This record gives sequence, structure tokens and C-alpha cells, in this order.
Amino acid sequence: MKSGVIRTAFPLTREQRDALRERLEARLGETLNLREASEPSLVGGVAVDIDGVTYDGSIRSRLDTVARDLRGMGPIAGQDVGQGDAASVADALRGRLSGLGPAVTARGSGRVLRAGDGVASVSGLSGCRLNETVEFEGGGLGIAMNLEEESVSVVMLSGQAGADARDGQRAWGTGQVLSVPTGGELFGRVVDPLGSPLDGGPAIHPRGMRPIESPAPTVLARKPVTRPLETGLIAIDAMVPIGKGQRELVIGDRQTGKTTIAVDAIINQKGRNVACFYVAIGQKASSVARIVELLRERGAMEHTCVVCASASDSPTTQYIAPFSACAMAERVMADGGDALIVYDDLSKHAVTYRALSLLLRRPPGREAYPGDVFYLHARLLERAAQLSDDLGGGSLTALPIIETQGGDISAYIPTNVISITDGQIFLDAELFREGHKPAVNSGLSVSRVGGAAQTDAMRKAVGQLRLELAQYREMQVFSRFSSDMDRGAKETLARGERLDALLCQEAHEPLSGPAQAAMLFTLTRGLLPRDIPLDALERWKRAYPGFLDARYAPLIRRLDTVKRLEDQDEADLREAAAQWSREAGLAAAQAGSRA
Repeated sequence: MKSGVIRTAFPLTREQRDALRERLEARLGETLNLREASEPSLVGGVAVDIDGVTYDGSIRSRLDTVARDLRGMGPIAGQDVGQGDAASVADALRGRLSGLGPAVTARGSGRVLRAGDGVASVSGLSGCRLNETVEFEGGGLGIAMNLEEESVSVVMLSGQAGADARDGQRAWGTGQVLSVPTGGELFGRVVDPLGSPLDGGPAIHPRGMRPIESPAPTVLARKPVTRPLETGLIAIDAMVPIGKGQRELVIGDRQTGKTTIAVDAIINQKGRNVACFYVAIGQKASSVARIVELLRERGAMEHTCVVCASASDSPTTQYIAPFSACAMAERVMADGGDALIVYDDLSKHAVTYRALSLLLRRPPGREAYPGDVFYLHARLLERAAQLSDDLGGGSLTALPIIETQGGDISAYIPTNVISITDGQIFLDAELFREGHKPAVNSGLSVSRVGGAAQTDAMRKAVGQLRLELAQYREMQVFSRFSSDMDRGAKETLARGERLDALLCQEAHEPLSGPAQAAMLFTLTRGLLPRDIPLDALERWKRAYPGFLDARYAPLIRRLDTVKRLEDQDEADLREAAAQWSREAGLAAAQAGSRA
């Protein structure tokens, strides 16, 4: 004989109670001992708890189901809720809800044994799965993260630790992974990891929902990364090119310009049909507000969604933030579009996960991180991909950010993420202090996609830039110990100094691909005077793109559409450099070509 509880909003008659017991005994094949309990919040109907399973046929359960179904529906197009249209609105709603009838749901149920510090231990959740969403009697939500023999440990999705779960409360498994809204309504908005607005704007009516956890595309579902994703930063697009579908790590010490590079990449996608997602994990709310304001000023919020889990939010909210934003971006990729997602930053995400794991009493490993911290970021970053043509050809490009301490890239979390990604952009604190911005260290930065993610024009214009810069860095070290250098060494230093100056760029001033290729070709081929003063070179950098747009517009259009440097293009670039030199009063440009 099994025992159970019948919960109702109003008392049952003897006939109703006997009929209910007979139906349940026939379904379960066992004799039942049921007692009654009053629960007005059910509104109507009956809910029965038997042996860790709740059979719920209450009106409250149906209302909650209707609310979830409507949440994923968009507004009724072309209908105004006015007096004249009330009947048509009612008909439209009736049509959407036509499939919702009376039903009884069976789901695992349990009770909270103890709750505190944002973690609830629940007993009796039979059949609960890892990362399943758990509902609590008080209306709270949580995520099952520890499946133990006698109980399930659930981390709470609440602003205050333990506020949505109390000892003795009932809890139910939903059988589903937490889902977030997706669709075009998210662009231009600032939302939390659950998709709720944080910008004071109207409510979001998403076109669909998507689970925050999903398997990464398989090898056969992908194709090689060949299309460039231009950041507008010549130091990156020339030496560490990023392709659509790539995972490129941005790594460096605190205050070295990591976020600036990521924001500039988002700004540069304006008009390029790339949807952008910026995820702030554990950042100060004021810092996120400044980034949002900057994106609005540059007209980039139209194609950007900011997902914010600030430092004041609960650890669980910060933990799910990158997974939620990835689900939103995956919708764009699945629909055949291109998306860019910035995780700022995964160092704080790892610290948050460590805190949750310690609260869940998981065994600590190196630096107190749990043993699965590598899998944590691997399953997130592997979801970035360039899909095959059979699956629509969409792409998701990931720019994770990692903060180092004292430039130590061999620390635990940095090495983990470096091994997962397809390359890294290392920002050197010493270069940053010297005023070299962006402070990209060309020796430690690499893109494993390489020239495959560059246009033919850029690849040809770059030439042997990395090699020449490496020689310049090496010669620069020796020059500090000796003032007696031959002419060749001095020329190498002078040329390297000007190439290095070309890679410096003002923040939030991205350059187009044709402008970058033209400037690189001009300087690497020696089309400007070798001894051009650095102040004159700075003036050239600022004015030359506008000069080309005004005087050589057909050349720029060809470079933008054909994306190759033909013989005629090279001749036009040489002519443009010579004309600039004449008009600027510089010495005659070198006629020869340098590698």
C-alpha cells in the first residue's frame, strides 16, 4: 500500500474522493492510502502527490502552461486592443489556444531538505536529470547540478541566496533544460540571462525559445573557416586574422584594452549583416552602461544584444549568462546568418563556477577549481562553428576574454582556454604602458586559421610584416646595449619603427578592409619616404583613407568587391602614394618595391 496526499482548492465530496482513488489505483495497480489537504492557490481541480510523483490536474497548473506557451508567441499582428477590435483579438487568442484542453501532468516531486547560500537540497525528485530546471512551491526556479543517491542539489535562479526556496517547500522537476527567448526582438536591447529587459524598455515578445544547453555541431556539420570577420583593427586583421566561425581568445592583464578590442569588433560589424552579442559576466553595472552608451553613439546597438549578469547578481545568474547568450546567438546561426559573441570575461565565469562547486561540496582540484572546469568552457566554446552549406551555411564566431595576472599565460584557466580556442590575441602590458594601442604582442599572438581568413588583397598587402616586426623587435633589444650600429641595422630599426607605428590605432575608430590593404601595401612596399618623420606618418594614417575615398573611389570599390590586388590596383596604389607625397611636400617616394 502506498500513501499520498490529495491537494484541492475546495473540499471533495465522498463520491469524488472515492472515484479519484479508484482511478488512481487502477492506473498504478496498487492500493492507496490518501489523505486530503487544502491548498487555495490551486484555484480549482486536483493535484495528488504519490511516492515522489505529482499528478497535477489543477487550474493553476493549466494557467502556468498557458503562460509559458504564450511567452514564446509574438504579438498579434495588425490588431489593436481597442473597443472595435476586441472580438477579433479574442478570436486570435482562441485560435492560438485551441489545442490547450484539460490535461493531467505527471512529474517528479520532492521537498526541500535545506536551503541557503543559493543552493537547495531536494529529496524525492525521481528521474531528475543534470541541468534540468526545477520549480519550487514559492514560484522560484533552479537548476539541478548535483544528482546524489538520496537528494538533488539545486542552484537557485534568484537575486538573493535562498530567497525562492525554504525548508519543507515542495519542488517539481520540469523535465526540460532552462530555455531563453531568441529572435530579432533582442537586438538593441539590454537583457538579463533569462531574456528579461534591463533597459527600461517594453517587454520582449520573442519568436521562439531555445535551451541554454545544446550539443555542439558535429564535425560533419561544419565546413572550413574561410570568410574573414574584420575587426577594423589593422594590427589584428593584418597579423592575427579572425574568420567567421572561429574561436579567437583575447588575453592579457587587467586594463590592457581587451574589452576595447571586442567592442571595436562589434562596432565594425555595422552594415555587414553580422548579429552581435556582448555578454558581461561579473562586471560592474556602471562599466556595462558605458559600453552600451558607446555602442549607441556608434550606431552599433541596432545589431547588438547585451546580456548582462553584473557583479551584484547571484552566482547562478552569472554562471548561466554565457550559455544563455550562446543559445540566442545559435538561433542566428541556425537560420543561416552570421553571429559574433563576446564573452567578457571567462576568468570571472570560472571563479563563479568554482564558488558554486564549493557550495555544492564538489571535490576541489587545482587552485580549488572543480575537475570539470575544462569541460565547462569546452562545451561552451565548441558551439561556435561555421556550418556546412547543407545546414544553411550560418556561422557563430566567439571572442572569449581571459584576464591574466602579471602576464602569466601558463596559469590554470588561461592554459585551459588557450587549448580550446583556435588562437589568441595576447595584449602586452609593457606595450600598453609605452602607448602602443592596441597592445598586440605579435610574437605571442597567433591565429590557427591564418591567411585562410584573409582576403587575397589583404594577404598580398601584408607581405612579410610579421617577420619584419620580429626582426625589428630583436634589433631593438640589441640597440639598447650598443650605439655603434651599421647602416643596415639603422635602416631596419627605422623601417620597423614606422611599421610598428602603422599598427597603432585610436580606440573606436575602425578601418575598412580596403583602407587597411591600401595602407599596408603603401608602407610595406616602401612607397613613402624611408625617413618620413613619425609625426608626418601619423598625419598620413589619419588622412589617407579619406584621400583614397575622395580621389580613388573606383580603386576602393574594386578592393571591396573583388578583394584582390591586381596589377592595375597596384599601379593605382603607387600613383596614389606618389600624389600624396607631392601634395604633402614629402620627399619623392621610393620607386623600388620591398618584400
